[in-house]
Amino acid sequence: MAPPVIADLRSDTVTTPTPEMRAAMASAAVGDDVYGEDPTVNELQAEVARLTGFEAGLFMPSGSMTNQVAIAVHTRRGEEVVCAEGSHIYEWELGMMAAFSGVVPRFVPAPLGVPAPEAVRLAVRHSVHQSPTGLISLENTHNKAGGTIIPIDTIREIRAVADAEGLPLHLDGARVFNAAAALDVPLSEITRHFHTVSVCLSKGLGAPVGSVLVGSAEAMKQAHRYRKMLGGGMRQAGILAAAALVALRDGPTRLKEDHRRTRELAEALVKAGFDVNLAAVQTNIIYVTLPNAAGQVAKWAEQGVLASALGPDSVRFVLHHQTGDGALEQAIEVLTA
Repeated sequence: MAPPVIADLRSDTVTTPTPEMRAAMASAAVGDDVYGEDPTVNELQAEVARLTGFEAGLFMPSGSMTNQVAIAVHTRRGEEVVCAEGSHIYEWELGMMAAFSGVVPRFVPAPLGVPAPEAVRLAVRHSVHQSPTGLISLENTHNKAGGTIIPIDTIREIRAVADAEGLPLHLDGARVFNAAAALDVPLSEITRHFHTVSVCLSKGLGAPVGSVLVGSAEAMKQAHRYRKMLGGGMRQAGILAAAALVALRDGPTRLKEDHRRTRELAEALVKAGFDVNLAAVQTNIIYVTLPNAAGQVAKWAEQGVLASALGPDSVRFVLHHQTGDGALEQAIEVLTA
């Protein structure tokens, strides 16, 4: 028999719906969203668009889908997408930009997940002898770099590069609410610099399912077609959107506590001798470098603490609202024993 779980720190996607979410799901008004007739989905889309400063939004099952639909909207086959090294759109989306949109990535260096605007400019291609650039994409926070934040001034400078080069700028904002909480700014202060933004509701905010792509009304009209091509039309999706609305309204207020606990865990790991780059611990993610990562993760799991081995020598911990102070204290005892 598996031991009881003290803390599931594999991801912030492992949270279960709160009682408020379940009540909202049970009473949700629904319609056929493929026809645009689900009132709860429409409410969710409008609210995310308002919070991010865009004309319209489109609800989809996952952030991978919203990212890939955005790439399809912005690019043509044979083009390149300039993105930071380690970007989720390449590392964790199974080559979909090539398979679906016929485009390939061009990576730029990104220390702590932050590409330099000049590096982005130098990566842009317009030559007839090379694949032209079709899109610039950023990720904020940057998952693989450790949940790190792109400073707003850097975003502003990269938008200036995009404008000068005549290119659209997309944001993979899977954890953009975490970035806004850490910077203590309104969400729109980050998102307004982009042409499209993917906002995930099932990570730090705690919804059971869903992401919203936001942009202009015309872009969302195109996105609707690509969502349909990918099988993302969910019909009476208001049941899911209702839980997402609760997450959207309640979740952001909890993020700073997630960040506090993450820092507490990171410092405890360092004190115990683990290799953690504290400069990268800016939001709710910690990466630890250690030998035989899979074996160590398995030993911790036997004691009720779950983590993710993301390579032979890399372990990731992600904090979320369903890991409270008591569970964290017990987890630290296990991890540092």
